[in-house]
Amino acid sequence: MGQGAHVIVVGNEKGGSGKSTTAFHLAIYLMHHGYRVATIDVDSRQQTFTHYVRNRRAWTRERGLNVPNPKHFHLPTAWGDSIKDNQQAELAVFRKAIAEVDGAVDYLVIDTPGFDTNLTRLAHTMADTLVTPLNDSLIDLNVLARVDPETGEPVETSHYARLVQRARSERLAADGKNIDWVLVRNRISMLGSRNANQVHATLERIGTRFGARVADGIAERVIFRSLFASGMTVFDPLEEVALGGAPSMSHVSARQEYRNLVGALQLPVRQRMAA
Repeated sequence: MGQGAHVIVVGNEKGGSGKSTTAFHLAIYLMHHGYRVATIDVDSRQQTFTHYVRNRRAWTRERGLNVPNPKHFHLPTAWGDSIKDNQQAELAVFRKAIAEVDGAVDYLVIDTPGFDTNLTRLAHTMADTLVTPLNDSLIDLNVLARVDPETGEPVETSHYARLVQRARSERLAADGKNIDWVLVRNRISMLGSRNANQVHATLERIGTRFGARVADGIAERVIFRSLFASGMTVFDPLEEVALGGAPSMSHVSARQEYRNLVGALQLPVRQRMAA
């Protein structure tokens, strides 16, 4: 982007890993800290991120709440007969969205679907920081690599990791910049276990192989399912009128977990734009 907005892409080809929840919380966290943020949803099928934004706008309007809302775009998939024409059309709508916020935001947060599309690939090549949430399970690591069951070493690169490798190569060739890839362990069990330790060790090996960092994400919490309906986040005011009910310890704990995650992402401190 022309004025140097930092692009955060949340991606993973495994569904149910908390991509949209993570993307939305990152955007609102940054806005609560005074940054201007735009968001893009390139998931034309589920549109979870877009529903988050719509729910938030409706909820806050009905209750007269003063909370930040991002400038949001939903980019549809082109469905013409020509693959080439479809890709050109999608590139055009992507460029149009970028042009609308270029020079006006500090951060751009992009949420991607749990499957490979042209828009997914375009988004990944734009990333400055790529966040890949992964459920804390050995099964979910298959999206990155096939792992030797005895040694825990990655022995074969999986499709999504290859997608990221291509995006990194294209980005490096385009402007000489490297994509900072962060693998985030989501839905971590509250109780330590042999399996959890094995997942962590295996993910560290995968991260080393692919040049990615590993960070702890968010525990499995019911609070996120209730927050979705209102579009609220754990960074919004802890008030009953905002939340639709009294805040819980789970809410407070989730807020701290997200703060820790943002710290682990090592996002650059941007100069905040004047209002």
